[in-house]
Amino acid sequence: MSARDEYIAKMKAELDALSVKMKELEQSAAEATAKAQGAFADEIAKLKVQSAEARTTLEGLRDEGVKNWETMIAEMDKVRDAFVHSVHYFKSQLKK
Repeated sequence: MSARDEYIAKMKAELDALSVKMKELEQSAAEATAKAQGAFADEIAKLKVQSAEARTTLEGLRDEGVKNWETMIAEMDKVRDAFVHSVHYFKSQLKK
């Protein structure tokens, strides 16, 4: 397996794990009070947008030529990091 394939597989696994975590957080938010649910709905919507963006970036990474590989890796890392940060932030908000 090439380094490129390994990176793509690693990113897919990380995004899959984040998606599972996002669904768990969404379930926890659904169990919150009505007032809290309204606030959490916005955060969940943001997470879904970031998840979709990360998946789209990953798909682009699969299709991208070697010429732009380094640029795509940097973009994928940036998108993934933002998604991870948002998931952790939302998780911290649920605990309050």
